[in-house]
Amino acid sequence: MADSSVEIIEGCRLPVLRKNQENEDEWPLAEILSVKDIPGRKLYYVHYIDFNKRLDEWVTPDRLDLKKLQFPKKEAKTPTKNGLPGSRPSSPERDVRKSLDLNVQSASAPSRGKTLPTPKRKAEPVSLATQVTAATPVPSLPSSAEASQASVYPAMRNPSFSIKSREDHEQLTSLTTNGTTRRLIPSQPGRKRKNCGGTDEDSQDSSDGVPSAPRMTGSLVSDRSHDDIVTRMKNIDCIELGRHRLKPWYFSPYPQELTTLPILYLCEFCLKYLKSLKCLQRHLTKCNLRHPPGNEIYRKGTISFFEIDGRKNKTYSQNLCLLAKCFLDHKTLYYDTDPFLFYVMTEYDSKGFHIVGYFSKEKESTEDYNVACILTLPPYQRRGYGKLLIEFSYELSKVEGKTGTPEKPLSDLGLLSYRSYWSQTILEILMNLKSENGERPQITINEISEITSVKKEDVISTLQYLNLINYYKGQYILTLSEDIVEGHERAMQKRHLRIDSKCLHFTPKDWSKRGKW
Repeated sequence: MADSSVEIIEGCRLPVLRKNQENEDEWPLAEILSVKDIPGRKLYYVHYIDFNKRLDEWVTPDRLDLKKLQFPKKEAKTPTKNGLPGSRPSSPERDVRKSLDLNVQSASAPSRGKTLPTPKRKAEPVSLATQVTAATPVPSLPSSAEASQASVYPAMRNPSFSIKSREDHEQLTSLTTNGTTRRLIPSQPGRKRKNCGGTDEDSQDSSDGVPSAPRMTGSLVSDRSHDDIVTRMKNIDCIELGRHRLKPWYFSPYPQELTTLPILYLCEFCLKYLKSLKCLQRHLTKCNLRHPPGNEIYRKGTISFFEIDGRKNKTYSQNLCLLAKCFLDHKTLYYDTDPFLFYVMTEYDSKGFHIVGYFSKEKESTEDYNVACILTLPPYQRRGYGKLLIEFSYELSKVEGKTGTPEKPLSDLGLLSYRSYWSQTILEILMNLKSENGERPQITINEISEITSVKKEDVISTLQYLNLINYYKGQYILTLSEDIVEGHERAMQKRHLRIDSKCLHFTPKDWSKRGKW
């Protein structure tokens, strides 16, 4: 459908043919990010608008619909605020999006770079449940302080309330992931707010356009100030890791000379990257590792967890981050691993301990983060390993005597996994409550948080997400419907992998003492 007389340049937008999940043809709008010439034809690297970047791909001209071609707007050649020209031509609707984002940010957040006195007021969480559905006139949900004191009563097998529909679920998911919720939360007085690079539309540069200096305790959240046309494109075609071949989803900053290879080879034990199969075979004769470096702190059956210090095992940690960046879009800081601990989950067989997934966490977190990055490698996804990683992170928090929460923003798949874990964990507690003296069982939000080590705000948001909180006779109660109970029982029957706390051998360290580093 492409016309050779029309020159398609970077920044153009037009419909592109692709197959959807039902293997049917569709023509979503896409943006041309790059054009390359190969003998005989051109190829175009496209990003499908409003689709995840992992679906970006090279396409042939016959998949382009030139009838609806939109050329990028021409901009005046003026330097940007850091004195450098823009990384790409602007595309249609970009100016409108920027102005909308600026309006939202100016209305919801104080000006960056200045510390303004803000009046002290009680923080009120966004009532997601009331935004999604307003079928019954229920008073506004409690704030964190109120909810922690309010008693909640689960009324088992009450058919008067039903679980949320799929449409409501999808609306709530998009509401949480697109950054709207994050912008509505006010900044804490006296503390600079961390840049959370969830989506391109939500990214914010530093006040002066220059990245801040590295800090000893840091976040793995991406600083999107360097998000240019290069980092928006996948640069590795294929990775061979042990017996698996992986197709990367996103850009990862491997050395430039390796990006032209058809296959990048990784040692599955030390994660060193090599350019050919012969190099890998030669490396394996010298590599003594058959498991990740560090201490094995958990083993049950074939599943093991290894704790790795980002300072003591810097090379392995950096190689792990390079691999993880292929499947995580909004995380980076692969070069600065000192402030982090890495917990690698492995599966054991006669050849050694094979990496399944991992999560990292800050040694010292001022914001109660118990996870910075979390990833299950694609060959092991949809098999329960993601929830096992999440459960293990909270098991560590229980040993440390703290409540924890994952670092925001979560990816779309990460949000689904955490929502599912929180829901199952909280429902498990509520359904095991026993009544005393014939009265309905009673529990507080604080008690749920202490039992599970899930942060109080996450408990409240999960109860809102499940639409369990109701206001009845002057107090907040939890009502479990037949649908929710039956759905929970079915989900728990499928969940075979669980963490056994008896198999955990872990002693937390006080990282505030620098000698421990």
